[in-house]
Order: sequence, then structure tokens, then C-alpha cells
Amino acid sequence: MNRIWKFFQYGYLIVALMFLAKGVSHWDETGNKSYLCFGFAFLIILVFFFKRHFRKKVEKRNNLNK
Repeated sequence: MNRIWKFFQYGYLIVALMFLAKGVSHWDETGNKSYLCFGFAFLIILVFFFKRHFRKKVEKRNNLNK
């Protein structure tokens, strides 16, 4: 199951890149929409690092219990 989660965590980065691209493409048109997209991208990147840290912590704990 951990192998699946390792791949899914990179989905967060793909979504963050999509929000960054959308923010850059809307930069000249509407400033507020681009700031919102940049904000979502930042939050998604934080979620990626949090989930990765938590998954590694659980893996380490499971390896110690074996």
C-alpha cells in the first residue's frame, strides 16, 4: 500500500504545477485570480511536504516494530 501512496503524493505536485501555470497565464488579465491560483499552489506544495514527512515517519515506526 505504501508504494501506491508514494506515487499519489507526486500528484500533488502535478496539481500545484497546473495552478502555477494557470496563475502565470492569467497574470495580465486578472490579478486577483492569479493570486488565488498562486495561493492554492503554495498550499498544495505544503500539503505535499507534510504528507511526505508523515508517510516517512509512519514507515520508520513500522520498520522499528518489525
